[in-house]
Amino acid sequence: MIPIQIESAWRGTSDCRHCGIRDMVLFADLNESDFASIHAPIDDLVFHAGDTLFLEGDSAEHVFTIRKGLVKVVRNTPDGRVRIVRILRAGDVAGLEGLFAPSYESDVVAASEASVCRIPISIIKNLSTTSPRLHMRLMERWHKAVKDSEDWLADLNFGTARQRVANIILKMRHDEDPSLTSLFSREDMGAMSDLKLETVSREVSRWVKEGAIEPMDRIGRLYRIIDLPKLKRAD
Repeated sequence: MIPIQIESAWRGTSDCRHCGIRDMVLFADLNESDFASIHAPIDDLVFHAGDTLFLEGDSAEHVFTIRKGLVKVVRNTPDGRVRIVRILRAGDVAGLEGLFAPSYESDVVAASEASVCRIPISIIKNLSTTSPRLHMRLMERWHKAVKDSEDWLADLNFGTARQRVANIILKMRHDEDPSLTSLFSREDMGAMSDLKLETVSREVSRWVKEGAIEPMDRIGRLYRIIDLPKLKRAD
């Protein structure tokens, strides 16, 4: 845990200036003078798959910028089901609800090894009042988070089981190589699409058998997309 001073905010452990995704992350619009307001520690953390960043109901004290890896946003329904309502990638922010409420509204769990910056909400609140640029960025991120969750649920909760699984395959394509897609455990995929584990397994196997995707590993997580149009017109 390293307190970020004006001089170390750009050159220290966090190295904001040389961050590989700096244009995507929360502090992209800040300049050096803005860091005069930062006195609390910012942590660089690594979470392994299955590790919890925070739980629903926890006191909201930080926001988390995802630098690398995948993080899932999980909610428990009144009838006891577990639903994955969004997947966060590099550049996304978790915990923004803490700016408006005293506690977190979801469980947030690493879906793969994930590198994150943990930023005290006190910093964000202070900077949002002194930096109009950051305030605007926060509002944009909040709107994007709400819209992404709505779009995710709309895409993965309607249609046949075949269409829902196809949509997961399409949504999880790699940014650097869209011909590759990374899938989660079949249980997690069921939690995303409101399908039973057995149904998800059957539909993934069906797409493989039909030649739309090709497995690239032995555990059924990495696939190459062979027939993109077929997946897009799933029926």
